[in-house]
Amino acid sequence: MEQKAPYRIVTSSFLAKLAALKLHSNRVAIVLGKTIYLYNTSKEEFLNDAKWLKHELCHIAQFKQYGFFTFIIKYLWESLWHGYYNNKYEVEARKAEEETLC
Repeated sequence: MEQKAPYRIVTSSFLAKLAALKLHSNRVAIVLGKTIYLYNTSKEEFLNDAKWLKHELCHIAQFKQYGFFTFIIKYLWESLWHGYYNNKYEVEARKAEEETLC
């Protein structure tokens, strides 16, 4: 029996393109709930980048921990007060890049 992945990946996402423009980045992954939206990268390229995958899986775990809308509010609040890079959820996700689990 085939096991379903705990996340979904959407490529060529307009939402991720908007994030790329905001972040001045040429490629982006953004998570909402259990879905990873990609811009300017293939699913295969993303899945083969272990650090990037761990980072986004950490965001999925954060959504699960806090709930969809609560996490979005907490994430936006952190970004407004501390900036994107110093947002504690981004700090946690960057730390997860080097770890086994978030």
